[in-house]
Amino acid sequence: MSGDHGGDPGYGLCGVSVLCCLTLACSYVGSLYVWRNDLPRDHPAVIKRRFTSVLIVSSLSPLFLCLWKELTGIKTDAPLLSLMGFRFEGILTATVLPLLLTMVLFLGPLVQLSFDCPWNFIDGLKVAFDPRFWMLCVTDMLWLRNQVIAPLTEELVFRACMLPMLVPCTGSGPAIFTCPLFFGIAHFHHVIEQLRFRQATVISIFLSAAFQFSYTAVFGAYTAFIFLRTGHLIGPVLCHSFCNYIGFPAIFSALDHPRCATILIFYFLGVALFFLMLYPMTDPVLYGDIPVCHLLEKGSAEYHSICS
Repeated sequence: MSGDHGGDPGYGLCGVSVLCCLTLACSYVGSLYVWRNDLPRDHPAVIKRRFTSVLIVSSLSPLFLCLWKELTGIKTDAPLLSLMGFRFEGILTATVLPLLLTMVLFLGPLVQLSFDCPWNFIDGLKVAFDPRFWMLCVTDMLWLRNQVIAPLTEELVFRACMLPMLVPCTGSGPAIFTCPLFFGIAHFHHVIEQLRFRQATVISIFLSAAFQFSYTAVFGAYTAFIFLRTGHLIGPVLCHSFCNYIGFPAIFSALDHPRCATILIFYFLGVALFFLMLYPMTDPVLYGDIPVCHLLEKGSAEYHSICS
């Protein structure tokens, strides 16, 4: 059964959808500031407090989706958790393929990293399978924030909860580019802390914020695309964690690298392969029944784009 909202989406449906998404985004960011402190955001005490805040907001975020369904009258036979990407069908491919696709995109930075890494492949494997290494990671507040808590909570709030609310209003395509706007705007809160602690000049802070907004919006569109095409949350979370680890490609340092030509070849090769493999590796047929399809009218162009 497809989603039924009594005809074409109107201002009521879209207004409620946008309001719920905006409220959810503000709640997530606002939760970071409920604690009074004079410490920078990377201080372990600040990170621990914010863990508590965002985990509470994230655990309550499905309620926004429930409220949205009640206010809009959307009816669907897809379970709530399934709409949010929590399901077992196709989970193996949803875990492996999106992450592999993202690694292909970052082929250049990965090759550059391998050239600069003091370990060889065998040493890297030994570290990866050493329990002491992972114990150090899970006790490091910065690592936990960047690799676990931030990817999990941000993808849950900004993808798993917001996309099902936006798709019936905008359709799947526009939702992919609308949802990241909330995600990008949410990252502007870093400006407050940088100004507060005078970490740079005002101009450089706002230029950095504009760049971060652009980067996070593009990244958010990518993970939204993965979420809608696969119907799983695990792929966006793993891709988010991987990108947080790699960071923005160090293109300028690549130009000054002794193996510049080789690295640049892999940069271009990675981007080319990424676009060639983007649709085949995210083909919905690989991931089973896509829950968001239950929110679209059967026979519509939007339905055929991801559901058949």
